[in-house]
Formats: sequence, C-alpha cells, structure tokens
Amino acid sequence: MAGKPITISHLNVRIGDRNILKDISVSIPPNKITAIIGPSGCGKSTMLKCMNRMIDLVEEIDIEGDVHIDGENIYGSGIDVSLLRKKVGMIAQTPNPLPMSIYDNIAYGPRIHGQRKRTDLDEIVERCLNTVGLWSEVKERLEDPAAKLSIGQQQRLCLARALAVQPEVLLCDEVTSSLDPVSAKHIETELSSLKNDYTIVFVTHILRQAKRLADYVIFLYLGELVEYGPANEVFFHPKDPRTAAYIEGVFG
Repeated sequence: MAGKPITISHLNVRIGDRNILKDISVSIPPNKITAIIGPSGCGKSTMLKCMNRMIDLVEEIDIEGDVHIDGENIYGSGIDVSLLRKKVGMIAQTPNPLPMSIYDNIAYGPRIHGQRKRTDLDEIVERCLNTVGLWSEVKERLEDPAAKLSIGQQQRLCLARALAVQPEVLLCDEVTSSLDPVSAKHIETELSSLKNDYTIVFVTHILRQAKRLADYVIFLYLGELVEYGPANEVFFHPKDPRTAAYIEGVFG
C-alpha cells in the first residue's frame, strides 16, 4: 500500500534539564526500511518513541516541534493517541508477550478495536502468524501460554500482534538484540518482506544489520541529526566526517 512520508520538523526533546534531541528535521520515506544508527545515548530510541507518542509516558518530558504522519501532526490538538498507536505499531527490544495464550495475544488488539466475531479473529490470527513464519510452529497449541514460546518465537509473536491491528508504520527498537542468530535472521527476513506494505523504522546498534536491511539511514550523534540519506550513500560515501568515523569504528 502506498503511504505518505513521516515528516519530522524541528523536534526538540528534553527530559528535565537534559537535551535528548536537538532540532531534528527529516522526512522518512513510505514503504521503505529506515535505520536510525548512532552510538549509545545519542537519542535513537527517543526519536523512535516520538513517532507514536510512547515518549509521553516518560516523566519530566518536554517536547517541541511537529511529527506529521498521514499529513496530520500527531502533536496537534485533538489527537486520539490510542488510534495513533494502532496506526503506528511498535516492537520493543525485549519480547513482551501478554500473559495470555498465543491466540489471545494476536486477537487482543482487534478485540480492543471492536472485532468480536470468532471466525474473523481466527482468520486474523492465522494470517498474522503466517506472515511472521510462526503458524506452522504453533498452530497445534494456540491455547498454550505465550510465555512457553522460545525468546525468538516470542519476538515474532510480538511482531504478529503488532500486525493484527493493521498498522501503517512499524517501529522496531533493537528488536533482534536479545535473540540468537537464527531467530534474528527470521526477524530480519520478515521485516524485509513487509516493507512493501508498511513503513518500517528501526533502531540498531549493529552496523552490519543496518547495511543488510536499510534503504535509508539516519545517523544521530549527541542528539543531533548528522546525516541522512539512501543507505548506499551514507555507508559508502558519507558527507560528514563524524559519520565516516562512526562507520569505520573510530567510536561507538
């Protein structure tokens, strides 16, 4: 599905007296994978959480600037944050399945948004689990607690849960960092296959992963947007010496 870019304009984020993001302005293209890279503490996860207002949950947060999704400023007045988070799904660094069955983890979101018909829920559960390559592994034990799944399976379940409410954007925060290499490869493969239908923004500290997956790259350093552009340009022809130094492993 064709979408609109996510447009971030003059975004400043402070927590107490600390400046976390400093005057960030960037346009994130639709139906592509955009990686946010940079050393620890540079504001990557904060920027990600600004796109579905999970940042609102942080104490002493102060936000200035605009984030436009589907042409609408999500920090404007009258925004329904629950609907925003339906449109902009997020998968966390550590798998966080709900304390319920595999089936109910997937059905939870659609139920919250009014879907009650069992046959429709069955179809959603099967489709989403198939999408993340999990259906064949769990179809005989859908009523088992999700906590019984392996960590890699739990992360794919969380991805399926995010897809169940039909978002337009997927935010992924270091989603493979706690996984073994085989499970991480599963997640990478699924993200690559999903980008034609979703705008995907992911934070990673693994440059090799960003090079494998990203169509576009945002490089943050000390809360500032240093460089942004097509992945091949940023990785192989960086314009800023700080970008080149980070890619070469001088710091990070």
